[in-house]
Amino acid sequence: MAKWQIFRNFIGENQSVMNKIKPLDQVSSTDASALNHTAKIQNKFECEGSILDRLMYFAASVPDFRRTSKGNIRHRLKDIIMLMIFARASKCVGRAEIIEFGKHNLNKLRRIGMLKNGVPSEPTLCRIENGIDDLNMADRMREFARKYQRDLLEECGIGEIICIDGKAECGTVLANGRNPDIVSAYSPATGIILATEACQEKSNEIKAVPRLLSKIELTGKIVTADAMSMQKDIIDTIRRGRGDFLIELKANQRALRYGVEDSIKALTPVYSYTVGPELGHGRIETRTYRVYDGLEIIADKQKWGGKWGGNMTIVEYEADTIRKSTGEHTSEKRLYVSSLPTTTKVMGHFVRSHWSIESMHWGLDVNLSQDGIKRKYPRAARNLDTIQRIVFSVFSIWKGLRKKRADKKKGVARLMRYVSMNFTRLLHFLRQNCKN
Repeated sequence: MAKWQIFRNFIGENQSVMNKIKPLDQVSSTDASALNHTAKIQNKFECEGSILDRLMYFAASVPDFRRTSKGNIRHRLKDIIMLMIFARASKCVGRAEIIEFGKHNLNKLRRIGMLKNGVPSEPTLCRIENGIDDLNMADRMREFARKYQRDLLEECGIGEIICIDGKAECGTVLANGRNPDIVSAYSPATGIILATEACQEKSNEIKAVPRLLSKIELTGKIVTADAMSMQKDIIDTIRRGRGDFLIELKANQRALRYGVEDSIKALTPVYSYTVGPELGHGRIETRTYRVYDGLEIIADKQKWGGKWGGNMTIVEYEADTIRKSTGEHTSEKRLYVSSLPTTTKVMGHFVRSHWSIESMHWGLDVNLSQDGIKRKYPRAARNLDTIQRIVFSVFSIWKGLRKKRADKKKGVARLMRYVSMNFTRLLHFLRQNCKN
């Protein structure tokens, strides 16, 4: 009897201590009188500074357009935004698939404090997409990207190139028969989409690019763009931001293009170098770069120097390509204008880096089916585009923060296949790489 009495006293003392200490995986609980009529245990899985934490902060920062003080608001806006992000990362395309994803993973979503009143209906998702202020949501995406941009650049140890280009939203058609055009600022070193700007209904990229550049930090950066951006307003915006540029030169600047093309035939470049031959994508390519001093090429120095705001360097890019399967030989020449000094030794790197934004646009179409999703209204298309670009950036951020080279080489398609297998994998994927 004495032994049993000692054992009971020991259990009683430890039970009182255990009652005062909560398990590590239990933060709070709700009884059956809660709105969702289920007893929940919220798992404390988030680590401070994780990708999931910052996604949650992004979703909570989007202004709610609804009258939250009146009416029957059953679903929090941040829960709906996070549901769309989770579903899009798991290869769900339409609203019906997003709802099915939410129903299938409802218990797990409730464990992290989401969707207390169940999954929103398809009309609710439609109203949310059309109601959110697309400009505010795009600005919040810019804030989300900026938090990771500096960290990843520090790990890369290189300067930043910013690629500018536009992409038409083929799934939406405006009243004038055109597709809405969204211009992006993309960082190829980090794989992050830094900011976006939508072209107005009766406008084009020429007017949207200066607005986009005003949203990002340009000091010490190199902006690359296609020939459409060879405009005085765009060049002046980059120079005022203390940045440099490298822009392709085509016939939209007719006098400058043909004047440069005729002049370089009789001149010797400041320096030139050749890269290759290289085998890739079924072809053998040899690239030659020739760098010229712009003041020696432009005939009317005073006129052009005054228009473009300073000296310019001319880069001639020549590519000789042999198709491996057929042996067909092709040659191509391109001209680029830059504010970088002629002593810059990596002009070819800047020229080649601009094509990375085309790869990003291709990835949005192939991996996230951007062009295949139809939206009736431009605001809904813009909000959907913001969600898709955040999902694309998340995979690039994950690769940038990883230490293993094998993880850094994984493509977006492979990572999406991995996280789409189950919701637990997705959560584990997003809560890695904590940075305090």
